[in-house]
Amino acid sequence: LDSPMRISGEVVLPIRHHLLTKSGNLDGVTTVCAHAQALAQCQQWLSVHAPQLKRQAVSSNAEAARMASIDPTLAAIAGDPAQEAYGLQAVAAQIQDDPHNRTRFVVVGTYECQPTGKDQTSLVLSVDNQPGAVHRLLEPLAKHGVSMNRFESRPARKGTWEYHFYIDVAGHAQDAKVAKALEELKTTAAFYKNLGSYPHSA
Repeated sequence: LDSPMRISGEVVLPIRHHLLTKSGNLDGVTTVCAHAQALAQCQQWLSVHAPQLKRQAVSSNAEAARMASIDPTLAAIAGDPAQEAYGLQAVAAQIQDDPHNRTRFVVVGTYECQPTGKDQTSLVLSVDNQPGAVHRLLEPLAKHGVSMNRFESRPARKGTWEYHFYIDVAGHAQDAKVAKALEELKTTAAFYKNLGSYPHSA
């Protein structure tokens, strides 16, 4: 939050997890390895189709693929690039529980994007811990007709029971109604930071 860097773009990619082994089957396999998040995203499939496999969280899906490429007792959950890089075969493809699973990546730098007509603005806000504070915080958005695309809370690094709110709103900070809402947010928020306006990924 102290960085001068800004978000200048976003990419949303579909997440496709495969169950991979060196042989393409589960003969002799005792354990499936993956990043903890990938294991969680495939837990229903694993419980139904491979309940006998122990689950081991590792640092990344690429690391899981590397491990499976040298140890025939291991299977990996990973995507196409790791499968190709380590010469693994798919036991089963697209085993993620949510077929619409996607991950968002943002482009960070010092570049400030100009309005395109299809933009999004990311903000970090906090409020004093008082009844109705979050409702009052968001009032300027409703007042000026600015839609929220995302609203998440995260514990603040400083202070017990304090939270930062990460909000994506439709529109560019230079758009008239967004600019008015942001000016009001600056006065109502205990902490305000505009992370950047950038083209919204479809």
